[in-house]
Formats: sequence, structure tokens, C-alpha cells
Amino acid sequence: MTTLTQNAGAAYAANRTIDVAGDTFTYRRFGTSSATLPPLVLLQHFRGNLDYWDPALLDVLAADREVVTVDLRGVGGSTGTTPDTVSEMARDALRFIDALGLAAVDLLGFSLGGHIAQEIALVRPRLPRRLVLAGTAPQGAPDLHRWSDDVYSYACGDVTTADDFLALFFTGSEESTRRGWEYLARTQARTADRDAETTLACRDAQYQALMTWGIPESAKLERLSAITQPTLVANGDNDTMMSTKNSYLLAEKIRGAQIRIYPDAGHGFLDQYPVEFGHHIRHFLGR
Repeated sequence: MTTLTQNAGAAYAANRTIDVAGDTFTYRRFGTSSATLPPLVLLQHFRGNLDYWDPALLDVLAADREVVTVDLRGVGGSTGTTPDTVSEMARDALRFIDALGLAAVDLLGFSLGGHIAQEIALVRPRLPRRLVLAGTAPQGAPDLHRWSDDVYSYACGDVTTADDFLALFFTGSEESTRRGWEYLARTQARTADRDAETTLACRDAQYQALMTWGIPESAKLERLSAITQPTLVANGDNDTMMSTKNSYLLAEKIRGAQIRIYPDAGHGFLDQYPVEFGHHIRHFLGR
């Protein structure tokens, strides 16, 4: 196996492994250790692995702190069976953070990862210092349970083509599509020690977790009043997967939350505006 160096940028950070409750989790840890800022732990989207994080975003985030990306149980290069509930995924994330010996973290959760980040903040409220919830939605939110036929087709096919990904994550405008292709090129720059692709079994379990989380139940929204960490909610103005209106709902229900919506952008706004979003996160989390 080729060893990659950490000082060559996030795209080339070395794969690491750690035992978590009898399974082996694959992760990457890079950036500069800070005496004042806790590590930033990133939680990935449906069917995503370590290589799906945009290196352009990661390099901005890692400029003055440590960044940790992880495959949870059964995802990518990690062993075990993928849970089919968000609550169990959150427990796996907590087991991983505990295994690293981290007493405090900041969390960035994208899409399904944002569901997990919300759950962590609720069940372990003293662990996260600050939250960034990107392209995600609260449990029980409206219009979340049953994706449109187009979204389901793009997201859940046995094989996800580049065109499927662009249709799901970007708006279809000339500019958004151009930036989408640039993102895909950045994620392919790493050729050695790439992460394993997620399996169909992982897809099915994660989809079950997403649909269960999305069952409409307005009472579930009250859970968000228990999140007291400073929170940044972000999305594109045309998210067809999680619905941009649910980002506004998140920001409304989490006390004091800030919200930032990016123009002509869909679910993959953070890959369309990686540098801008990275600097907005750094400003929010502190430098």
C-alpha cells in the first residue's frame, strides 16, 4: 500500500484505521493541531465515503486546525454492518470520537451526516462545541419522507453515474454544472489509497435510516430546542433532496442559529462553493 503524506493537502491525507467496538473504522486526520480550537469532525452524506469530501473545502478548513473525516460502520473502508437508524449511526460516531480520545469537537454534518450531528448534539450535549449543519433537515420535517421519483432514481441506482450525481447535487444551470464537473475532477485527483466505494447493502441501510428520520411528525421538531450549541445552517437555494425550506426550519427551531443560503446551488452547494463555504465555516467556528 502506498503511503500518502499529510503535508501535501487534504486530497492526499493518509488513510488510518482504529478499532471501534470490534470493527475497524477507516478515517483521515490532517491539518495543524490547535491549542484553542478542537478538531473538526466531518460526517458524510448518503452513500458517500472519504473521497467524496471536496479537497478544496478541506484545505480551507484545515488551515488552522485538525480535521477528521471518517467512514462509519459498514461505510467505505470500514468493516461491520451499516446501521439502519440515525440514532445507531450517531452512537457509532460517538464511539469513534471516544476511541480517538477527543473530549471536545466541532461537528460538520452534511445531509445524512447532518442528521447524525443533530442526534449527537442531543444525546451527548457537552461534546460538540459548535455545529455546522449542511444540506440537512430536522427529524419529522415536512416533505422529507418520500423523495421525488427523479431524486430517488439519481440517488439510489445500483450505479451512480457522473450525470446522475450532477443532476442530484447541482441545479442544472450552466454555471452550476461547470462547477460540478470541477468538483468531480478534484475528487479524482487522488489516485493512490483511494477509499472503498460504498456497497449496495450500505445504501439500503442508509436509505432506511433516511426514510425513518423523514416520517412527518411535528412533535419531533421540538427536540431541536435542546440544542444550545452555536449552530450554522447552510444550503443551496434549490436543494431538491432535503428541501431548502427545511434548512430554514432548522434555523428557526435551533435557538440563535445562523443561516446561509448559496445562490443557484442545490444539495451540493458546498462542492459548488467550497472555498467560500470553507471561509464562512472558519469565521463561524473561530480562527
